[in-house]
Amino acid sequence: MREFLIIGSTPYGESCVQVGSDNYDSRARAECRLFIQQITKHYPEPDNGYLKIKSNPHDFGTYYEVAAYYEDDDSEASKWAFDIESDKKNVLDIWEAEFNPASK
Repeated sequence: MREFLIIGSTPYGESCVQVGSDNYDSRARAECRLFIQQITKHYPEPDNGYLKIKSNPHDFGTYYEVAAYYEDDDSEASKWAFDIESDKKNVLDIWEAEFNPASK
């Protein structure tokens, strides 16, 4: 069965665009796309796993986060998703220069 884990919208030690701020939708999606690029650089997607921007309802509007989708009966895909969630490689705490939205 397909499952997912919420990873977040930006690296764990970084702040993100706040729901309700100017141009929130486009800025938040852009942050998530950059975060997906940074994640896949270190945690390449397996056959039965992928990263996707997930929208979630909120009292102040919709917010966006990166989710790792995986088939729970595939041990490689499951391990991949949980490795990202726990940041097993310790590479998702801050923006890397090539992905930092402030430098774009």
